[in-house]
Amino acid sequence: MKVSALLAARATRAHRKAWTAVFAALALTSLLLGAFGLTLVSAWSAQPRVERYAGADLVVAGDQTTRFSATSLGERETASAGLTERVRIPRTALSVVRGVPGVRMAVADTEFRVGLAGRVATGHPWETARLAPYALRTGRAPERADEVVVGGGAGRGGADSAEAGRGGADSAEAGRGGVGSAEADRGGVGHIGARLTLRVGGRDAAYTVVGVADGAGTAVWFTGAEARRLSGHPEALDAIGVVAEPGTDQAELAGRVGKALDTAGVTGIGHRADGDPAAVRVLAGSERGEAEFLAAGPARGELLAALGSVAGAVVLVTLLVVSSTIVQALRQRSHELGLLRAVGATPGQLRGAVGREVGRVAAWAALVGAAGAVPAYLGLCALLDARGALPTGLELTLSPLLWPAPLVTAAVTVLVARIAALIGCSRTATARPAEALRERAPGRARGITGLVLLGVGASSAGTAALQQGATAAAAAGAAAVTMVIACAVLGPWIAEGAMRLLGAPLRLFGPGGRLAAANCAASAHRLGAAITPIVLVTAFAGVQLSGGATMTHAADAQAHRMLRADVAVRADGGLTAGAVERIRELPGVRAATEVVPGTVLLARSELGSPELERLPVFGVTPERLTRTLDPGVRNGDLARLRPGTVAIGADRADSLGARPGSTVTLRFGDGQEARLRVVATYERSIALGDFLLSRDELLRHTSLPGAGRILVAAAPDADRKALTKALARAVPGARVERDPAPVRGEAAGEALAEVVSVAVVAAIGAFTVIAVLSTLALIATGRRPELRLLRLAGAGRRQLRRMLRLEAAATVVTGLVVGAAVASVPLLAFSAATADTLPYLPPVQAAAIVTVVVTTAAAGSLPPVWGTLRGRYPRKVFSPSGD
Repeated sequence: MKVSALLAARATRAHRKAWTAVFAALALTSLLLGAFGLTLVSAWSAQPRVERYAGADLVVAGDQTTRFSATSLGERETASAGLTERVRIPRTALSVVRGVPGVRMAVADTEFRVGLAGRVATGHPWETARLAPYALRTGRAPERADEVVVGGGAGRGGADSAEAGRGGADSAEAGRGGVGSAEADRGGVGHIGARLTLRVGGRDAAYTVVGVADGAGTAVWFTGAEARRLSGHPEALDAIGVVAEPGTDQAELAGRVGKALDTAGVTGIGHRADGDPAAVRVLAGSERGEAEFLAAGPARGELLAALGSVAGAVVLVTLLVVSSTIVQALRQRSHELGLLRAVGATPGQLRGAVGREVGRVAAWAALVGAAGAVPAYLGLCALLDARGALPTGLELTLSPLLWPAPLVTAAVTVLVARIAALIGCSRTATARPAEALRERAPGRARGITGLVLLGVGASSAGTAALQQGATAAAAAGAAAVTMVIACAVLGPWIAEGAMRLLGAPLRLFGPGGRLAAANCAASAHRLGAAITPIVLVTAFAGVQLSGGATMTHAADAQAHRMLRADVAVRADGGLTAGAVERIRELPGVRAATEVVPGTVLLARSELGSPELERLPVFGVTPERLTRTLDPGVRNGDLARLRPGTVAIGADRADSLGARPGSTVTLRFGDGQEARLRVVATYERSIALGDFLLSRDELLRHTSLPGAGRILVAAAPDADRKALTKALARAVPGARVERDPAPVRGEAAGEALAEVVSVAVVAAIGAFTVIAVLSTLALIATGRRPELRLLRLAGAGRRQLRRMLRLEAAATVVTGLVVGAAVASVPLLAFSAATADTLPYLPPVQAAAIVTVVVTTAAAGSLPPVWGTLRGRYPRKVFSPSGD
């Protein structure tokens, strides 16, 4: 024990520079693991905030979860997914709740879209203001059907409740469209007595402002009767806010309310699938926010899935890099360790000394990384918020009790470092003293392991070629990670093969080139260690960045080819009823198509396991559709698209075995299930989505319709300026876009996946940069005696500099080529399966990867030996520490 401690203490002081690289790698490992751990825990415990129902003790609402069950390996499994459209409950539930003992007040709530001068607002019955509670600032409550109270913009967060239902898609319009207190103060549209023209359900009506209240600036309150009429579903409610009698136990009251609703047989409205009960939920505490911000629950699941999909890759990469760095640091001292073994040090003393030495470095590095994990977590949360990757209402919060969680990942980092140290010195420690000084070539077992891993990676790539969507992306990522590990294992053989190819070109650069070729051929093991991190950063960054970029590039290309319209008409406050029909009758209009976005869920079994896949879709008016929007019809006729029918993308149709005349079963955003008859299949499904529905069919299941858009194709001889003016007159409050944006569906969680992918690539990029820099610096430091001998043998400084530059170039070229080859295998399979195209990586990102690798390799290879190349003659040849 004392011998091990003594050896560890002296070795740590003697090899401070070598352990600096290990310290940096371990600190970043601890930081990454801690930040990901905090983010995962935060996402797991995240809850939507409570705003409009903050004054209610309980909220009664429909079940916003849909379920699908299937039998896998003889066991019944169930998958679930959150619903982003409102599941309404019957109005009869209100009388049931009011009759429960302990209920002081039960208020019915309903929410609907309101257009105000082309801007977005939301309407509610005035009674619901008591649930926040929102108080009147000035004026009085509405008493007549033509009276309203407007929001003053100073409520709890000022969030538009419409964003709760639509995931914040209209936040920009909401921010412009609020009736704020500043307007009220200066006598604008929000002042008492003002006359407002509000658009609800495509119809305009005039109302008088009789009061200004706290709350969101985009809120408008009507009388209960008027709100019930304007909602479009007078016999259904969005939710019921319950206020308990003083002294009533909240949990006990929730049980009584739930039991009363079950006894009365109250369920959610609409036809649900078998095994998917339309239950009514009684929400209390932080759960009340789920009735306000419908997109928060699904987004939380998507965040967990995105983090989970990359967490495994991050852990594997960190383990690989840390192990490689520590092993390389110990390999530089292999002769020193062998000498200790040869003079009588036992294997246990050698392992103990190395373990203590690494443990000291790892402990301090892990603590430094743990301290940086909290700022990194906060930075990731800020990035998600800045990019709008999370919907309004979902807040990533963390209990103070969990802030020390990075200490756990710090302990894991130390454990990993100790294990890597034992692996790094195992060969020397177990060798016989007489053989400890001899360097042995890589064994056959290592080569077989690498080949097996390559085969597993190729199999994963084959799986990616046979799958679609998230399954194909996950298989491609797994293939990339597995093949990178295989390249790390096969590094010496890869380096040896590369040098056979690069040896001849290197010799063309004179004496320095011949020296570089000879050194590379003689030190394939060393070169393999340097190539591994370059392969890792190239392959991992290429797969992560190119996967999403390929899909985006293909979707954009399809969207531009698909668009046939010359202008588009939209109104953020909602289009007037019959707008598309009036536009079609205008002179100079060849065709007009209304397009509304939405989502559906497809229930299917994947290898026996149930899955619910959320897919973006569009609802359209089918008349002359292909003159404004050409989906590339393969079979059937889109003109037959009506409620009860659907058109399907060709790839999805092939996977489902669907064709015109067959039926498919879909679940809409409100959980209702429908069997739809297929009328056509089309090619351009990456941009348009896998399913194309009738506009009227989709709107039936949309609780708060978003801003609609009408695509207009002009006649060849039409006067564009005159047509633009005619369109603006035909649709009051509309905005005419002369250069319409292409129609393109955004997959659920696309923005979230982009942010997580960029954050992960940046983190892994920084990690591998440290790995490249440290590995090359360790190698260069260990070569100082060799360079001094070369100088004594007559090699000039210029020749040695050229040799080092050429060796660095050979390392970079080999790493980039192998990394690109590793990345291309899963990417080719993924892009062929999902986009039917070649992989695409933006030139700027590709150039960034190459620049980072070249710069890092140069920094790691040349500066550590500058001192050796200075002066006319070397001052010393050997140094125990390599300094």
